[in-house]
Amino acid sequence: MSPHEKAQIMDADAIRRALTRIAHEILEKNQGTKDLVLVGIRRRGVPLARKIAQTIKEIEGTSVPLGILDITLYRDDLSQLGYQPLVRKTEVPFDITGKKVILVDDVLYTGRTVRAALDALIDLGRPKLIQLAVLIDRGHRELPIRADFVGKNVPTSRKEEISVSVQEIDGVDRVAIIERKT
Repeated sequence: MSPHEKAQIMDADAIRRALTRIAHEILEKNQGTKDLVLVGIRRRGVPLARKIAQTIKEIEGTSVPLGILDITLYRDDLSQLGYQPLVRKTEVPFDITGKKVILVDDVLYTGRTVRAALDALIDLGRPKLIQLAVLIDRGHRELPIRADFVGKNVPTSRKEEISVSVQEIDGVDRVAIIERKT
């Protein structure tokens, strides 16, 4: 199967606007930055979390602690993967106990990545609450998980994929729908 780009749905400006709106919504829902921490899910959730943290700092004048979560060993499909998974370091250099944790990821699809992230977070402490911020919600949930903050809802078919590119990893900020050709 070769992939085919069906449509670009967000450019760099649209992503920036969505993340700015998410930052404002996070601040409004949590009444500021008190006890607020951001944790990005590796890979593309991390640069998105950094951008949200930077926007919060610009709005409030306060830095919010930022962590990086690797969920590789918490995946429920780990035994089904045909390759040796690359485990990277989780870097959460602060105690999450009693904190309002904003978990950040690029795409919400089945909910399985978020479930793994919740397990990984709980192993680090007992937060006051966990909220989920995603750039794209594409539907097709397999678990009862929903995002608290969504940049864009993009209904997709199961034959389609969402490709999120970020400057820090891919050299460009953009979101596209990819269709698998058989």
